[in-house]
Amino acid sequence: MRNIGIMAHIDAGKTTTTERILYYTGLTHKLGEVHEGSATTDWMEQEQERGITITAAAVTTNWNYPTVQGENIPETRSYQINIIDTPGHVDFTVEVERSLRVLDGAVALFCAVAGVEPQSETVWRQADKYKVPRICFVNKMDRAGADFFRAVREIREKLGANPVPLQVPIGVEDNFKGVVDLITHQGIIWNEEDKGKTYKIVPIPEEIQEEVAHWRQKLIEAAAEYDDHLLEKFFDNPDTITPDELRAAIRKATINMSIAPVLCGAAFKNKGVQALLDAVVAYLPSPLDLPPVKGINPETEQEEERKPDINEPFTALAFKIMTDPFVGRLCFMRVYSGRLEKGSYVYNSRTGNKERISRLVQMHANKQNPIDEIEAGDICAGIGFKDIKTGDTLTDENHKLVLESMTFPEPVIGYAIEPKKAADQDKMALAISKLLEEDPTLQAYTDPETGQTILRGMGELHLEIIIDRMKREFKVEVNQGPPQVAYKEHFTASTEHREVYKKQTGGRGKYADIVFELGPREDGQPGLLFINEIVGGVIPKEFIPSVQKGFETAMKNGVLAGFPVDSMKVRLFHGSYHEVDSDSLSFEMAAILGFREAGKKCKPRLLEPIMSVEVVTPEEFTGPITGDLNRRRGVMKGIDSRGGAQVIKADVPLAELFGYVTDLRTISSGRASATLTFSHYAEVPQNLAEGIIAELKGATV
Repeated sequence: MRNIGIMAHIDAGKTTTTERILYYTGLTHKLGEVHEGSATTDWMEQEQERGITITAAAVTTNWNYPTVQGENIPETRSYQINIIDTPGHVDFTVEVERSLRVLDGAVALFCAVAGVEPQSETVWRQADKYKVPRICFVNKMDRAGADFFRAVREIREKLGANPVPLQVPIGVEDNFKGVVDLITHQGIIWNEEDKGKTYKIVPIPEEIQEEVAHWRQKLIEAAAEYDDHLLEKFFDNPDTITPDELRAAIRKATINMSIAPVLCGAAFKNKGVQALLDAVVAYLPSPLDLPPVKGINPETEQEEERKPDINEPFTALAFKIMTDPFVGRLCFMRVYSGRLEKGSYVYNSRTGNKERISRLVQMHANKQNPIDEIEAGDICAGIGFKDIKTGDTLTDENHKLVLESMTFPEPVIGYAIEPKKAADQDKMALAISKLLEEDPTLQAYTDPETGQTILRGMGELHLEIIIDRMKREFKVEVNQGPPQVAYKEHFTASTEHREVYKKQTGGRGKYADIVFELGPREDGQPGLLFINEIVGGVIPKEFIPSVQKGFETAMKNGVLAGFPVDSMKVRLFHGSYHEVDSDSLSFEMAAILGFREAGKKCKPRLLEPIMSVEVVTPEEFTGPITGDLNRRRGVMKGIDSRGGAQVIKADVPLAELFGYVTDLRTISSGRASATLTFSHYAEVPQNLAEGIIAELKGATV
């Protein structure tokens, strides 16, 4: 079994490659095309209309791979491959994040013309974070400007990886017709008549023999580093190294994440996909190749591990929730150990409740195939959950365990929304709650000042799709206000402050007295750093957590304009209490009021999200585009050339980028394209900050 994800930048060909895999493995009998809206994994209407992937779709297929390689007809064995096709747009990066958390291996796709693009870097870093071994596939080798070796060089330089080509292309652009397999040292040319299903073995063309010798030498050197026996052979007589020995060493090094094998092809032209499937089976890990999964036992607080074995206690991670109009809530889960039959109970360690899973299904995009049981290493969906969230651990009730959950990025943009018909208010609330269940990067809250519902997400496209889904799936039409930037506040100075909270209303009163220092954190980390320096019991220790809770609550509404304070330090060092009138609530209120007063003296500043912008454009538009980015308060990071086009990089505040893609099309007559990725938060210039604060205060008045 192999659990793999296909990840890449927008338009590198992820969905097309997945379609070809399903075709060659016999799961589909017609090639679906993205541009026709007929791709299997792009099943949402919005995906078919726009030709993009929005939601990570899971499919399961089988591939026959030779267990013993050789000249005679090889003995084959069927491998189950669970594939997750992930989106490339940065707005849907959560889909990639949660898929990588539960996968054992990944195929990183690169466009042979564009090489390593911004979102390729983002997904590569996400795969590093979850320690996912990967193989690379350089796609679109038939396109004008394709350059396999430049793509390999960029993988090394930009991603800091160790790419090792397993193939060298025969021909390039229109003449791309085959590859030389460096392991077997044979030329392979695909037959055009049967859509590349079969190939013929040919001698290595003379003009690339030197190149082949060079890269084969590099491949053997890379593999020999991970196998002492191979190293001896390499020094004695490299010609005696067999293909099977090479494959075993490459597999070891790939699983160890020391190398990333690189293959090439043109998925749209049906070239190179079978070799990619062989490589998935040959080099990416099965659930048994990976170390046991670790978690914390909630009862003993000790770390425990679970091996990928059906005899171990059942342990699974819920990584995606989906609402299906026919069966209700579907929970995608990755099983790490044990087995589970339909109709049995599982324990949810977040809620502390038992849940009965009425049905188990294997997903084929949005279609479901019922199954009776699921075992360690597999991925499936369960039906019947009453309360489930992304990141929940599901276990056997008698062997509880909590696996590490997932972290999701904070939303950077918001819209105020309201239903077009007042009668649809409840329907809108239901739609939002269902969508929030599915998407952890979506947030919704009610603005206390205006009573509006604010929907926040990862970008304009993300929120556009959410509003479109509300209309189509939940039949709720909404009006939306202009986009709002998710600003934050931070302190630039420290101050000491005393806050006495006193109330006397007949009978028992309220009393709390705290003296504290408030200011920025030196380490720059997010969240509250609370230092308790109370000595001699001047404030009883049972009230200290209430003081901390008060400051944590107060951070949600900063002193400048009510935006959250991302990071601050509080040092509580003195105070007093009243034997009768003091209670936890009084100390919590004292902290909230103290924050509001002291915060004004800490020189608060407004922070705004900065986006990393990369524009690919023909040379003649470089001047107007850089001028436009400067006008938007952009900070230029450099200009490179790539395949005859100019690549402009800049950091630009999100507030200046609304509608940028449309403006860029106008400037470049539709010939330039841009990628926007969240980079960091930075201080808003003082004159602009004053305008933003005045505008907000004017709006709430």
